[in-house]
Amino acid sequence: MSSFHNLTVDHVRFYTSDIESMVDEFRGYGFGVSAEYDCPGTEYSILLGSGTVRFVLTRPDATDHPGTMYVGQHGFGVADIALDTPDAAGAFHEAVRRGARPVAAPVAAHGVVTASIAAFGDVLHTFVQRAAGASEFLPGFTPAAGEAASGIGLRSVDHFAICVEPDEFDPVIEFYERVLDFETIFTERIVVGSQAMNSRVVQSRSGAVTFTVITPDTSRDPGQIDTFLKSHGGAGVQHVAFDTDDVVRSVGGMQAAGVEFLRTPGAYYTLMRERLEPARYSVADLRALNVLADEDHDGQLYQIFTRSTHPRGTLFFEVIERVGATTFGSGNIKSLYEAVEVEQQTSGLA
Repeated sequence: MSSFHNLTVDHVRFYTSDIESMVDEFRGYGFGVSAEYDCPGTEYSILLGSGTVRFVLTRPDATDHPGTMYVGQHGFGVADIALDTPDAAGAFHEAVRRGARPVAAPVAAHGVVTASIAAFGDVLHTFVQRAAGASEFLPGFTPAAGEAASGIGLRSVDHFAICVEPDEFDPVIEFYERVLDFETIFTERIVVGSQAMNSRVVQSRSGAVTFTVITPDTSRDPGQIDTFLKSHGGAGVQHVAFDTDDVVRSVGGMQAAGVEFLRTPGAYYTLMRERLEPARYSVADLRALNVLADEDHDGQLYQIFTRSTHPRGTLFFEVIERVGATTFGSGNIKSLYEAVEVEQQTSGLA
């Protein structure tokens, strides 16, 4: 069996210069703080999350820390999508043999083995192997006092959306297929007025790690993906999607905690029944929370996107509930695209 057949998302590392503000923001997502890592003069990190979502927020405190350069180039954002595997060293060596650029050779400590490769832009993949009985924390982390995860109900990372330059689009897809045994499961070109973007979805053989890779069509007018690439300073993660089993409860709880979401035009709900009849919720429930609905041959999904709090507008989040659906709301991509365009116009980023 391939070294990559059982991959899952272990944790997601963000680099930030303001860790306290990010912890406060993620409290609104129902995330509880569980551990911290403090290396004075080098970095300080917090581990928080809910369900199987584990976010590591790292503040670099040294000029030669890789996070210092990352924050200077991109602002806060996703720097490492760590992948759990039964054999971290084997996965690392096989990935390098297949052409991946090595970043950190395998290291074992306290029952946890880690090793890192370059992925896209300035984002890494760290392979993580945990021995039976090993802590869910990374080596060096200690339990931290903090609020426990609330009942908002975000359970896992459903997928990541990645924006890349047009000349990187095919190479990034090929990297995941050739190096990590991912499969392309969905391809789409979205046209909105005079703008267009291309996307492909690649997924691990386990089905547990999914990347929607997006690039602008440069034969059309510049749009939000062009703006992301310019504002972010190159390729990167545009949004992280969280899975829930009750989108109304989760989104309602997040809104009550102060999380802001993109608004959806009222006409969207007026016309909804021409496209589908929601299986789990009333149209009024969805309208009240601005939740979008779509369906494919396997079922329905409900999704909503947060308003970006990033100073550059380059990172936001999604909440998604799948009721059988296996795709990604392609019927709503145009709506999202148009909503983000409006956001950028009103914020002056476009």
